[in-house]
Amino acid sequence: MFKRLYDWTISLAASPRATLALALVAFAESSFFPIPPDALLAPMALARPKRAFFYAGVCTVASVLGGMLGYAIGHLLYDTVGQWLINLYHYAEKVEAMQAFYAEWGWAFILVKGVSPIPFKLITIVSGLMHYNFPLFVLLCAVTRGARFFLVAGAMNLWGDRLRDLLERYFAAFLAIVVLSVVGGFWLALRMF
Repeated sequence: MFKRLYDWTISLAASPRATLALALVAFAESSFFPIPPDALLAPMALARPKRAFFYAGVCTVASVLGGMLGYAIGHLLYDTVGQWLINLYHYAEKVEAMQAFYAEWGWAFILVKGVSPIPFKLITIVSGLMHYNFPLFVLLCAVTRGARFFLVAGAMNLWGDRLRDLLERYFAAFLAIVVLSVVGGFWLALRMF
């Protein structure tokens, strides 16, 4: 079963519409979608190693644009959905401390969390909720997401054959790691805030 799923993923990664799919996943992941674009970026870079850095660039631009939507969701919906979420998770007493933290350390928070397994949409929405400096937010998103995606592309480009062999042998483990990183990222995010 996993061999067929792996073959399907690699064939999808080599298809003419793969770049558009990658851009859509990267955009959506930064604002509302749970699956990280790395799950598509890695097989695409393996399928066409000479385009790995192009794919990383597409991922970065789409992710930053999606991050801008996530920021807008947090910023524009603060008085309605934002307040509801704050009350739902009993964070009303933590908002002032969080705003002080974000004012001083928001830049580091965005940079570190942008490369971590914590879902990026949480960072973008919180940045909007905290009314973080928007131009700085966009710059930090470009840096942190670019670093993440270009590292993945670089690894695929440098060690593609070895990684392809490992991926073919351990595709089920790779899928498990992706799922665990998404679930673990949400768990960590809930613990942080």
